[in-house]
Amino acid sequence: MAGSPSVLGIVLAGGEGKRLMPLTADRAKPAVPFGGAYRLIDFVLSNLVNGGINRICVLTQYKSHSLDRHITQTWRMTSIRGDYVTPVPAQQRLGPRWYLGSADAIYQSLNLVYDEQPDYIVVFGADHVYRMDPQQMLRRHIESGAGVTVAGIKVPRSQASEFGVITTAADGRSVEGFLEKPAAPPGLPDDPDRVFASMGNYIFTTKVLLDALQRDAEDEGSVHDMGGSILPMLTDNGQAEVYDFDDNQVPGETERDHGYWRDVGTLDAYYDAHSDLISVHPVFNLYNRHWPIFTHPAQRPPAKFVAGGMAAESMVSTGCIISGQVTGSVLGPGVVVESGAVVQESVLMDGVRVGRGAVVRKAILDKNVVVPPGAVIGVDPGRDRELYTVSAGGVVALGKGLRVR
Repeated sequence: MAGSPSVLGIVLAGGEGKRLMPLTADRAKPAVPFGGAYRLIDFVLSNLVNGGINRICVLTQYKSHSLDRHITQTWRMTSIRGDYVTPVPAQQRLGPRWYLGSADAIYQSLNLVYDEQPDYIVVFGADHVYRMDPQQMLRRHIESGAGVTVAGIKVPRSQASEFGVITTAADGRSVEGFLEKPAAPPGLPDDPDRVFASMGNYIFTTKVLLDALQRDAEDEGSVHDMGGSILPMLTDNGQAEVYDFDDNQVPGETERDHGYWRDVGTLDAYYDAHSDLISVHPVFNLYNRHWPIFTHPAQRPPAKFVAGGMAAESMVSTGCIISGQVTGSVLGPGVVVESGAVVQESVLMDGVRVGRGAVVRKAILDKNVVVPPGAVIGVDPGRDRELYTVSAGGVVALGKGLRVR
């Protein structure tokens, strides 16, 4: 729109996601399937596009083929107004080296900024599950005159050791410091039992970011990270403010799912986030038609239930054929559950086949895993730990294409 500020979106999607192994053994973390139909990258891109930010560069690096393919097949914007969503691999423009950190990723990709010449740059992470209107955060940033605005979500102080924590001045908005997974951080000025956890979402005034990246690049002792380097630098200069995620109002949200945000960086967090989807009144509602999560739809026929097959308190994607019993689970496209098989409280990705009489309980099965007739998963914890990956919370996880023993 004429007169509106020019905004460039940059999505950081180059992380390895080691804590999500084996789901990231063959793909980048933002490409991990989620909720049956989606990939993790779809949530941040849907938020940006729904919020009117339509020029977006996705910086990729590790095992990015499936992520690049998903973006190019799914996120096709109209070219009439020059809108785009494009994956940008590590280009080694500054020499034969990979990205040293998230700040270095942007520094090595500054040609994107120089080409677009935006007034503001929105830098969001690629692997969280949430809804957010970035325009509301952008308006707050412009009104404040800050060099950078950081999105923060209030969490109990007892959970602070799981997050990067933002400490604020008495006004509750000026950032005084960043603490990485602190054991006993100070509480908020108006709420001593809670702290601001950083969501990994930032909005910069362009000149401020360019200057900070240049200074960081010249600092040989820096870790070249957005949260660990750039934000502390701007905080020391008094240029950082926090944006309270609770202030963000998304069309169509319910009281129950307002302010929902999950970092699905571990198997247990990933599993729990799926559990949030399937209740009658879900903690996170994928069925909000006013703020949809977009993806590339699987070209498959509708799901089919035959020979007494049933599913309760579950999400079942297209192309599934269910002859057994499924409860409390999320099934991706093309899953087959044969007669007599039982699937309970599990996440099954595209193409998983559960044989006749098999049992799958509290498990995550990646694409094309085959569970032979009569096999069991999640029944014998000792055996599961000998054969498969088992999370701290007892979730059994099998990587792509494995055949259960």
